[in-house]
This record gives sequence, structure tokens and C-alpha cells, in this order.
Amino acid sequence: MSGQRPRVDVAAAADDLVAGLLREPSGQVSPSVYETGRLVASTPWLAGHDARVAFLAQTQRPDGAWGGPDGYALVPTLSATEAMLAILARPGSVNRAGRVAVAGAVGRGLSRLFEWLQVRVHIPIPDMPAIELIVPSLIASINEQLDRLRREPLAGLNRWWAGARLDLPAGMDTARLAGIRARLAAGEGVPDKLLHALEVAGSAARGARGVRPEASGTVGASPAATAAWLGDRAPDPADPSRRYLEEIVARSGGPVPCGLPVTVFERAWVLSALARAGGIVRRPPRRLVASLVSALEDNGTPGGAGLPADADTTAVTLFALGEVGVFGDLGCLRAYETPTHFCTWPGEQGSSTSVNAHVLEALGSHPATAEKLSRWLREQQRADGSWLDRWHASPYYATACCALALARFGGEGSAAAVRRAADWVLETQRSDGSWGRWQGTVEETSYAIQALLTTRSTEVGHVDLVAPAVARGSAFIASIDQPDHPPLWHDKDLYAPLAIIRANTLAAIQLAQRNPAVADRAQRSRSMQCTSRTA
Repeated sequence: MSGQRPRVDVAAAADDLVAGLLREPSGQVSPSVYETGRLVASTPWLAGHDARVAFLAQTQRPDGAWGGPDGYALVPTLSATEAMLAILARPGSVNRAGRVAVAGAVGRGLSRLFEWLQVRVHIPIPDMPAIELIVPSLIASINEQLDRLRREPLAGLNRWWAGARLDLPAGMDTARLAGIRARLAAGEGVPDKLLHALEVAGSAARGARGVRPEASGTVGASPAATAAWLGDRAPDPADPSRRYLEEIVARSGGPVPCGLPVTVFERAWVLSALARAGGIVRRPPRRLVASLVSALEDNGTPGGAGLPADADTTAVTLFALGEVGVFGDLGCLRAYETPTHFCTWPGEQGSSTSVNAHVLEALGSHPATAEKLSRWLREQQRADGSWLDRWHASPYYATACCALALARFGGEGSAAAVRRAADWVLETQRSDGSWGRWQGTVEETSYAIQALLTTRSTEVGHVDLVAPAVARGSAFIASIDQPDHPPLWHDKDLYAPLAIIRANTLAAIQLAQRNPAVADRAQRSRSMQCTSRTA
């Protein structure tokens, strides 16, 4: 029996995970190339600068880009390239060897950007927060620096780039960005949700009178936005915004995430994931529950200090609290209701399937609203049975969110949609037992297992399909000791909320271990492995 993995003590692992939420109240989030690049460019005085430069150098892809596939590389590649150009423009910022390395990285990044934006090789533009502002802002800055090269050549950088220009992607312009910069320059404020990307305002963001940091020092729960407000000169060490940045940098030594703090977001998603799997944590710490209760206001709750309230965090918080016997005022969600569905925040351009799935879970006891949301979600289902979402790159996240909500609250009218979703999950499993958009991942495999075991696991005729699929998926998860979770969640850059991913992994393991058909198949597989080893 040597070499076999024992059953996971899910309850103990969940208790440790929940305790970690209190130990690290700001949140556990992966670093961002985009956000780190913004700090390299705007705050060279901040501790950890050299480590941030090294992070950018280490994360550049062999093709010269940064970030993920399918268009997700555009924003991080623009940010990292612009940051590296800023380093070259600062006298004495790096030694001779360092300048050669940075110049090489800039050249490779520019080559990739010109291929995408000037040669017009097609690059899809993903639906990311503020991308319509971030891309024009960074392109304008890079073009300014390339213009400067014509007047002031930089050692180590090919003169071919001097005076070259990057074009905006089709469909983008600078009109809205110019309006935001004009408002800030005039001392006016901007909508709260724009504070998260205040860095797009450039010099107009520096000390903008219409912007007030939170008591913790953060602007928009964003290191880049906070750094842009501070500017390129080091403030007094006692300045709250400087302390905010230094505290974040101290966690990693240099690189920073797109958003922090995400206290409410992280706690609500972790508790809800564990609750859906059967109440793994039956008595969460009172302090944690109290923090979620106190976060709810008349217009809902934001994901963390410095962010605007939104329907998604509000709905998941209400659902998580309800699952542990604490019932909040569901009326605060009505501010986000439209005639057909619920918006993430008033004035949202576009819509989110996962937001509406979460609202359905929170308001499932309201028949009229449940029917309305169920109908809208069914209308968004793709022909193959899956769903897509604007807050996550993987269809497995959106499909799990929608299928779980419809299976529990969608009624008989949603049964066919739920079956089609489960069929799609079964059909798209990889040969190694995993699931994933670009590659098999523990995170996406966890969503797939949850979708199967909460929809098709007990249907007559389908147990024989679900059990082996889940057993293979569970074996894939168990085969990886320390998962390196690729970033799949949407913010200004892709990111990985590590505690939330861990909660969903534990939820999938719990459901698999408690399912008789899956457990029986796993036991038979272990027995066969033992027999083969001793033969």
C-alpha cells in the first residue's frame, strides 16, 4: 500500500484555512505583472524596487510577452514594457549589466506589441476591468517614451524603436480617458469604481484633490492606484498611503497584487464554497462571521476597503451567512436589479452570469426573483451546455456557478439546462483526469467535480458516467503536492485568490469522499494498485 495518499481530513484542512483568513485579514492573492509594473514605473523610491524589477524580468515569456494566452497578455505586456522603458530613462537606476538585460527585455516586449498593434496580428481583447482606459493610457506613455528616444537615444536599446508608434486596438479611443484626466486636474472626483484604476490618469492622479485615500491609506484597494496618487517622490514615512504600500511589499518582498485588501470577498467566497459542500465548517469563528455582518450596509458590501459595493460580494456574503444560520437583509440587493437580471453595480456595461448565479442563491427563497434569474441564466447558456463569465477566464468557473445555483433554486424548468451543463463537463475531461481551459488545473478540476456531484451524481443511468470521471479528477488533484495555481480570475490583470481556490478544492474533495459511488470506485482502484505492486 506504500505510495498511496490517505483520505484528506477535510474538516481539519478547512479549519486551518478559515483560521488563515483571520491571520491574514487583507487576503491571499497572487502577484500581478501589470500592477508590479506600475509600481516600478511610478515609485522607484518604494522598498522592494529591485525585487519588482527582477520579478518582471523573470516572468517575461520566451516570445517577449508577459501574461496569459488569448489576449490576456496585452495589458501586462504593455505595463511591463513601459516600466522597463522608465528604468532605462532614469540615470543610474541599474548597473551596466542590468541595463543590457532591461534593454533586451524592452526590445522583446516592443517587438511583440508592434506585432499585435501595428502589424495588426489579431489579438482578442478580454473583458477586463478598466481595460478600455488602461490600454490607451499605457500606449500613450510608451509612445511618449519612444518619441523621446529620437531626441535622447538610450544605450543598449536598438535605435529602430526611436519615433515608432503603437496604434490603439480597433474599437478603442482616448476620449473617456481624457475626460477622467480633465476632471481630476480640475479638482473634481471620479466614480468610486474608477479609483481602483486611478493610475490611468497619469500625472493628474498625483495628489488629486478629488481623491481621498481610505483610513488605511489605500486608494481603490490598489497598490498601483495608491502609488499614482502618491507620485514619484517619497512621502513622509508616517504617511498612511506609504505605510499601506510598504505593508503589501513586506508580504512578498517586492511584487504586488492588483487588489488588496479583499477581506470580505475572500471570507465570503471561502465560507460559501465550504458550505455548498455540506457544511465542512459548521462553526466558523465568531469574529469572522461578525466581520461579514458588519460589512453589510444599505447598498450591500464591497469586496474590501477602498472598493465600491457590488452585487456579487453582497450576494455571496448573504448566502454564506445564511448557510451558517445568520440572516441578513436581502433587500440591499434590490439596488442592483434590472428588468431582466442583476447588475454587478449600477451603470455596468455588460453583465455577469456568475453574479446572477450568486444572487439566485441569495434570493432563491423569493419565487418571482428566482424564476426571473433562472430564466435569464438559461438564456445565457451556450449551445454546448457551458457558460462564460466576465469575472473569470475559465468556463468551468462560470458553469459551476450557474449549474449549482440552477440545480438548487432553478426548479424543474432548469433541469434540462443543468443536465446539458453536466454533459459538457463530462465531455471535456482531459486524458489525465483534469479539466481546464488552457491546461488541466486543480482549480478548474475542482469546479468540474462540484458541478458533476451536485447535478448528475444521483440520476439514474448517469452514476456510471459521473463516478469514474470524478474518481479520475480526484486522482489528478491528489497527484499534485503543491499546486502552482495559474491566475484565472479577472481584475486589471489575471490573478489567483489562493484561499478561495483552496476552499473550492476542499469542497470538491469533500463531495467526492462522501459520494458512495465515487468512494467505492476509488477503493477498488487502490486495491488494484496494491495487487499490481505485490504481484
